[in-house]
Amino acid sequence: MSFVPGNQQRYLRACMVCSIVQVQQRFIREGCPNCEAFLGLQNHPDGVQQCTSQVFEGLITLADPSQSWVARWQRLDGYVPGVYAVKVVGQLPEETIQNIEDAGGRYVPRDGTVHDDDA
Repeated sequence: MSFVPGNQQRYLRACMVCSIVQVQQRFIREGCPNCEAFLGLQNHPDGVQQCTSQVFEGLITLADPSQSWVARWQRLDGYVPGVYAVKVVGQLPEETIQNIEDAGGRYVPRDGTVHDDDA
């Protein structure tokens, strides 16, 4: 995430799948850098509204997710460097969860509802 001017911070959103934080227009313009293959957010404002949330807590900046214990703790290892939310509030549509599973992924909610034992 590049610098976000103060007047643009209200447009920040977090992906409900990987928790990366970007401004809404970047999600629409470029999609999610980690989840685009199965979310298809690029050029789909409705998808951005459904699969990202304005309600999130805490921020983590990761320069090298593959080497970070924080990335492992937050299940962010393997993702691109960037700014991530610690917790993202919201529910993905069932169809989107099915798309993730069909692509061979496993959806773990980022809102704290799944414990380490369950994941």
